[in-house]
Amino acid sequence: MDRKTFNLTLTCKNRPGIVAAISNYIFETGGDIEDAQQFDDKNSGHFFMRVTFSCEKHDADIARLRAGFMPIVERFGLTWHLRSPLELRRVMIMVSKQDHCLVDLLYRWRIGELPMIISGIVSNHPRETYSNVDFGGIPFHHLPIDNTTKLAQEQKLWHLICETGTEMVVLARYMQVLSDDLSAKLSGWCINVHHSFLPGFKGAKPYHQAYARGVKLIGATAHFITSDLDEGPIIEQDVTRVCHSDAPDDLVRKGRDLERQVLARGLRYYLNDRVLINGTTAVVFAD
Repeated sequence: MDRKTFNLTLTCKNRPGIVAAISNYIFETGGDIEDAQQFDDKNSGHFFMRVTFSCEKHDADIARLRAGFMPIVERFGLTWHLRSPLELRRVMIMVSKQDHCLVDLLYRWRIGELPMIISGIVSNHPRETYSNVDFGGIPFHHLPIDNTTKLAQEQKLWHLICETGTEMVVLARYMQVLSDDLSAKLSGWCINVHHSFLPGFKGAKPYHQAYARGVKLIGATAHFITSDLDEGPIIEQDVTRVCHSDAPDDLVRKGRDLERQVLARGLRYYLNDRVLINGTTAVVFAD
């Protein structure tokens, strides 16, 4: 018979019996566990888990599954989420002049690697900046910004996020610092790619900072935004080697490849329910 798949993610204070209760519930509902990952953070005392399970179609009513799970939620004090992978999240992509991350995300979306609905593309540059990019009917919004219009621009942006039902915002090299107010509103559901291996070389021109220090490795970081610039929980990172003969432009060129890969992996983990925030860090159940 046809089966439907669900992803269950949860976190709570660790105590005995959590895994047994969850496994038993899935069994009693006619479910079959296909993948399970867990992490016990000894420092915080918190437990994290991700379970993928399937049910036969006649048992796969998500409202019924959620209602039946509530006694376990109350028993263990769970923070949890149950979702069908077929319920695609609505994602807004924000970009500035450099479009390499945007183009990469669009390609991966078109081939099915990033399961999402793109609710819109927002830029502080006009549509003509991306004349070579095929948006394929995705709504494009030009929201210009300068020091005198920042507040008004962010109000328009927030209205657009709400109006489009956006569930995740991706800063694909959007080179504007969000205000503390907007950062707080987007906390936990906005991913940024920083062109540095954080926590090193924060802020502007990190490749030039790295060049000035004569580093032998450069990196890129996908992380959640917070009101503290470049301090949010890290989702994914990668590095590549450079040498003494590389100029700043060479570091920028090599870094572009890292930025694309790191942002795509970080976003894919999030879309597939593999990322759980753990205070100032993130638990990532990689595939």
